[in-house]
Amino acid sequence: MPGQPTCSRWPKTGVLQGMHFAKLPDCICSSRTNMMQPPALLMLEMHSRRLIHRGRFTIAAKHHITIAEVYESELVDIEKAIAHYEQAADYYKGEESNSSANKCLLKVASYSAQLEQYQKAIEIYEQVGTNTMDNPLLKYSAKEYFFKASLCHFIVDELNAKLAVEKYEEMFPAFSDSRECKLLKKLLEAHEEQNAEAFTDAVKEFDSISRLDQWLTTMLLRIKKTIQGDEGDLK
Repeated sequence: MPGQPTCSRWPKTGVLQGMHFAKLPDCICSSRTNMMQPPALLMLEMHSRRLIHRGRFTIAAKHHITIAEVYESELVDIEKAIAHYEQAADYYKGEESNSSANKCLLKVASYSAQLEQYQKAIEIYEQVGTNTMDNPLLKYSAKEYFFKASLCHFIVDELNAKLAVEKYEEMFPAFSDSRECKLLKKLLEAHEEQNAEAFTDAVKEFDSISRLDQWLTTMLLRIKKTIQGDEGDLK
């Protein structure tokens, strides 16, 4: 996914170091630990609130993206990163900057799935997929979003995944001919038969042409672990 836009006042990485704040101890950087926000982030949030009062939503959105990037890459607090990406998406929507809003929402969906908040991820992937499937320039990305939504369904329940695939094929006929949809059908069949070897073979075949990223690998492993007797790898 393309990198998110950032506020020009702050560098994309090294924000805290650049502001000469000491590196926080690991115990404070934990994503599950309540912590005081570093002054640099507080400054950005305060500036963002002032911008909102002046109706400058786009710049405020960029501030929230910068804050989210610090939380995801430097402070490793994914839940706070999600909150700021959501806030940025809301501001972009207010300015009808739908493409920028979708980029933020896709970040939220990706992290939500990793945190096992599958329903939230599904809703976002479906929303973005539906918004892009009729756009001549973006429609080819829709298959990716419906694919990811299907995987989230699959982790929760096999039947849910089957129904979701059928729904996406009906909504977006081009999805039926995609490699992603064909993979899903092979995985569903292998899972129904509790055939871990067939599941792995289907994944390997797909990966030989379209390399799986870490997110997809993680989701597929979670699905495969629900096959009885499976050791939980894709080898």
